[in-house]
Amino acid sequence: MTFVHPRDELLAVMERIYDYRMTTTSGGNLSLRTEEGDVWITPTRVDKGNLRREDIVLVRSDGRLEGRHPPSSELPLHLAIYRSRPELSGIVHAHPVALVAFSLVHDVPNTRLFHKARTVCGEVGFAPYALPGSEALARNVAEAFRPGCTCVILENHGVVTAGENLREAFHRFETLEFSGKTIIEARRLGNIRYLTDEEIELAAQRARGLPELESPAPTSLEEELRQRLCEFVRRAYHQRLFISTQGSFSVRLDEFSFLITPFQVDRGLLDEEDLVLVSRGKSEAGKLPSLATGNHEAIYRQHPEVHAVINAYPVNATAFSVTGVPLDTRTIPESYLVLRQIRQVKYGIQFQDYEELARQVSPRQPVAILENDGVLVIGSDILEAYDRLEVLESTAEAILNCRAIGELAPMPEEVTRQLEKTFLSS
Repeated sequence: MTFVHPRDELLAVMERIYDYRMTTTSGGNLSLRTEEGDVWITPTRVDKGNLRREDIVLVRSDGRLEGRHPPSSELPLHLAIYRSRPELSGIVHAHPVALVAFSLVHDVPNTRLFHKARTVCGEVGFAPYALPGSEALARNVAEAFRPGCTCVILENHGVVTAGENLREAFHRFETLEFSGKTIIEARRLGNIRYLTDEEIELAAQRARGLPELESPAPTSLEEELRQRLCEFVRRAYHQRLFISTQGSFSVRLDEFSFLITPFQVDRGLLDEEDLVLVSRGKSEAGKLPSLATGNHEAIYRQHPEVHAVINAYPVNATAFSVTGVPLDTRTIPESYLVLRQIRQVKYGIQFQDYEELARQVSPRQPVAILENDGVLVIGSDILEAYDRLEVLESTAEAILNCRAIGELAPMPEEVTRQLEKTFLSS
């Protein structure tokens, strides 16, 4: 339970959507429904980049309006969804560019791209075109939601996502846009591999939680690492290397202990208290660590010199993950020196054999692309691991951009040998 006023909750979500260019000044609308049946909704014709709490409109359950502005012109759409799906209490409608692209070709993203996308978004529906703000559009969208969908692409219009609360609706919105972007980039590389029901279930079968650890008072080192790790997780979110529902980051505390991001806590809102201490197979009491904890633990056990581990899903690097196309690091000297040669790991190893996954990386081979599951990066400290993640995503984006202007010409072998001799021989 949270004690945030509906006005403030709507403002916070709209700020995140607008700041990441997932809607425009005039586009998009949000609403949430209270237990009393009242609906709070964003107004029409008000700058989304400068929205204030007094701009939010209250629509009473009896239809009375309270507020200084008219409600969004899409109010009929929101009300129709709430009527057709009484369990839903939060709605996001906006025009993020990747999902608009799908709406323009009358298609929907296949969420079998990743197990997390499938879990968060489910099957995506499609609503035929009707005039914006009309009762006809409201009927079309509500009908698309009726079979159980929580994400619906609107023909030549955008997307609507919904959830049991506004936070869940936003998580679906952001995850679906990320999936759509990844599909678009991956198609520039080649054919996309999608997960089967059995493969999705494999991820769902991972054990959740560990025996509880009686944690002593934190040391000054732990407090410092908590602060530093949170700073980099938030940076990863702002740079779109993580999204709210995806990405895990850990840092070694000592020989047997590390701090890791929690399970199902919004990466964009993470603070020091959310991080989970894991030590000798147990985790901090009252908290649930990332489902990737077993992989991180095995990496620390096998590689004492590794002090930070990241699982992430940056769009461009992840495009290589879902196509199986090798990512050639022989682009510029920085990429080759920072990333080395990148391993490709078959889907499922990360769920079934933590020790084998740990053997796929090392200080000499610090990056792996996980089939249909993003990337794995290690480093001697938080900064080195994060830098590798940034360089990896920049390299992937540069290679994808090559496809629009010519063929990639990798550095020749004599150049890479010289780089290795000069910078890596020690």
